[in-house]
Amino acid sequence: MTRRRSLPETTAHVRITYQSWQQGRLEGEVCANEYVWQFQWQFPKGGLKIEPSLGRALIREPLGRFLEQCDYQLEAGGDYSFTIRARL
Repeated sequence: MTRRRSLPETTAHVRITYQSWQQGRLEGEVCANEYVWQFQWQFPKGGLKIEPSLGRALIREPLGRFLEQCDYQLEAGGDYSFTIRARL
């Protein structure tokens, strides 16, 4: 019998601080464990800026997927979360 190892998981918390459908832009903050990043997403163009650079490579892809999947449900002032299949 083969034992399955469960993948490590980290919960990322997202707060949307600015939303403009006219400009096609969302801004906010994402936190995962001790990391905190500010992001700006230009959704018609698909551009995602994340600062600071420390740990940015760890969050870019999962945050991008989350934003693409939930974009029309996200509102300024809202708090959201998603799971990353990695330990940060």
